[in-house]
Amino acid sequence: MLRYLLSLSLLFCALFATTQNTIGLLSYEPNKTFDGYNIIFPHNQPNVYLLDNCGEIVHTWEDEANFRPGNTAYLMPNGNLVKAKRDAVVTDDAIWAGGGGETIEIRDWENELIWSYTLNNETYRLHHDIAPMPNGHIIAVAWELKTREEAIQAGRDTSTLAQDKLWSEYIFEIDPETDEIVWEWHIWDHLIQDFDVTKDNFGVVADHPELVNINYDTHDGHPDWLHINAMDYSFERDQIIISVPYFDEVWIIDQTTTTEQASGSTGGFGNKGGDLMYRWGNPAAYNSGTADDRKLFFQHDVQFIDDFVLGSNPNYNSIAVFNNRVGEDFSTANIFRPDWDMYKSSYLTGPDGLYLPTDHTITLTHPIPQKMYSTGLSSIQLLPNDNYLLTSGRFGYSFELTPENEVVWEYKTPLVGGFPATQGDTLAINNNLTFRMKRFPKNYSAFEGKDLTSKGWIELEPNETLCDKILDVELLEDEYNLTLYPNPTSNYLVVDWEAGMYTYLDIYNAQGQKVSSLMRTGGRVYLDVSEWEAGVYFVQIDKVKAAKFVVKR
Repeated sequence: MLRYLLSLSLLFCALFATTQNTIGLLSYEPNKTFDGYNIIFPHNQPNVYLLDNCGEIVHTWEDEANFRPGNTAYLMPNGNLVKAKRDAVVTDDAIWAGGGGETIEIRDWENELIWSYTLNNETYRLHHDIAPMPNGHIIAVAWELKTREEAIQAGRDTSTLAQDKLWSEYIFEIDPETDEIVWEWHIWDHLIQDFDVTKDNFGVVADHPELVNINYDTHDGHPDWLHINAMDYSFERDQIIISVPYFDEVWIIDQTTTTEQASGSTGGFGNKGGDLMYRWGNPAAYNSGTADDRKLFFQHDVQFIDDFVLGSNPNYNSIAVFNNRVGEDFSTANIFRPDWDMYKSSYLTGPDGLYLPTDHTITLTHPIPQKMYSTGLSSIQLLPNDNYLLTSGRFGYSFELTPENEVVWEYKTPLVGGFPATQGDTLAINNNLTFRMKRFPKNYSAFEGKDLTSKGWIELEPNETLCDKILDVELLEDEYNLTLYPNPTSNYLVVDWEAGMYTYLDIYNAQGQKVSSLMRTGGRVYLDVSEWEAGVYFVQIDKVKAAKFVVKR
C-alpha cells in the first residue's frame, strides 16, 4: 500500500514540477491533504480571505483601504467573523509597537457590521490577539501605560526605564451584547522584584514563580517589556493561556476567578487568584533553572489543543506553539503536555521545582529547515487527519506537513506590500507578512448553505489550470476511456472503463484512505456510495494515475 501511495504522490509532484509557481499555490497532493478552506488576514491590506486548497478565493470580507490587521480574524460556527483591526496611520498614536491593534469587530457572512469596540488612547491600546469564547464573549489584551513614578514604586530598576514609562498588560472579557467588561486581569497586580527593598513587591524572585519579575527585561528598556502576542481560552478548564515572547514563556491564568479575586492571590478553582497557575519555556525569567531548561524562543500562536475534533488525538490537552527563534536560520513548531491535577486544579512541578514537562513532546521542522524560518508572527494548527498546517509568517509561506515530515501542500501569500503579486515574482522577507493561516473542514457549520464557488485569485496572472492538472477526472478518459456518472451522486456511482487485463482501480477519500478497490479487465461497475461521507474522492488507475471526482453532494 505504501508503495502504491508513493506512486500517487510522485504523480502529483511531477505534475506540479512543470508549473514552477512562485506565489499562490505551490504544490498540492490531494490524497494526503486535509480538505477544507483556509482563512488568512495578510498584513498591509484590509481584507480577510477564505481560500480553497487550490488557492482560489471562495469568500472575502472586504474593508476600507485605510485599515490594517490588528492582527487576527476568527470564523465562528454561525458564519460570523470576529476580527481585530487598526487604522493604517499610527504616527500620532500615544502607544504604538509592532502588533498594535485598535478595534474589534463582529461581521456577518455578508460583511454587515454587527458589533464594534475600540480601545486606543493615551493609557490603553488593544494589540495582537483576541479569543472568542463559546458564550459569545471575547477575551482581549491591551497595553496599559505605567508612568516612571509608578514603575519605580513597583520596584523597577531605574536604569531600565529608557523612555521613563512601561506598558504593562491588561486582559479582559467583554460581552458584545452589552459592551460590558465582565472580567479583567492586570499583570501589575502580580509583580515581584529584588532590586529595592524600600519599594513595593520586594521578595525572592526564585521563590515565587507565580509572580512576574518586573526587572526581567530582554527588550533594552523599551516600554513594551512583555509583548503578549497570542492568547487562547480553554472552555474545559476555564483558563487563559498567553504567549509572552520577551520572557520566552507561556503563562496560564485562572478564569474561574472574579475580577476582585483576579487582582489578588486567592480564589478561583486553583485558589491562586490572579497569580500565574503555570509558566513554561524559560525558568531564567524567575531566576531558576539553567540554560538547558529554556525551551521557547520568542514563540507565537500558543493554543490549547482541546478541539473536540481532536478528542481522540494523543496530543489532546497539550499545548502547541510556533517556536520562532529556536535556531539562527530556522524555526520549529512544538507540542508539549503540562501535568495537570484535575482534583487540585493545579499544574505539577518536578523535583527541581520547575513546571513539567521537562521537554517538548513533538518538534516539527520543514524537511528543508531554513524554509520554515520567521523571527515573528507565524502559526501552527493540528488538523483532523493528523497533519499540521504551519505558517512562516515573515515569508507568507504556509504548508501542510504529515506526521512523516512530508510536505503535501504549499501556499505563498501572493502580495507585495499589500498589493497583488504576479505569478513569477520572487517575494523577499516581509513583503507578504501573514500573521496566521487556519483551515476549516468543508463540513464546518459556518459553510452550510453558503456559496463557496471560486471568486478568482488574490494574485495577478494566476495559474488557472494548476489544480485541473491533478483534479480533473478527464485526465484518465483518453487513455482508459474512463467515465464516472452521475457526478456528483448520492446513492450509486457507475464506473465505466476499457483497459487491458487486470487493471487496478482504487478510490480514496480526501484523507488518503482507500474506500474501494477493484481489479477488472474492463467493463462497468456499480458502486454503492450511499454510506460514504459527502466530499471529494480520488480514483487511481493501475496504481500510478489519479484524478478527482465529487461523489457526494
